[in-house]
Amino acid sequence: MATAEQHSHIEYLDLPSGPASMSETLRTPTSESGLPPTPLLQIYAYLPHPDCKRMAVLMLSTTAVARREQYREILRQIAELTSFESPLPKGPVMSIPCTASDR
Repeated sequence: MATAEQHSHIEYLDLPSGPASMSETLRTPTSESGLPPTPLLQIYAYLPHPDCKRMAVLMLSTTAVARREQYREILRQIAELTSFESPLPKGPVMSIPCTASDR
């Protein structure tokens, strides 16, 4: 994970799930790593849980640095669709009977 000083393009968002932020880092492998010197763009979205005790961190990585804005928009849309509400219906939980042949 990058340090705060390495993050750039920091943006604050007002999402349906609450306040959030986005930032990005650009990394290039060192020559000693043996990897090609292709830059890697990593875009982060930080979504605090409404209970203020947890946080969802979404990250999208790409080598298509020239398409930075398009990838930020993709992650922004994913963050907008993120919900901390349970998708399960409220009320009693139905159980499916299990028979000996199912085991």
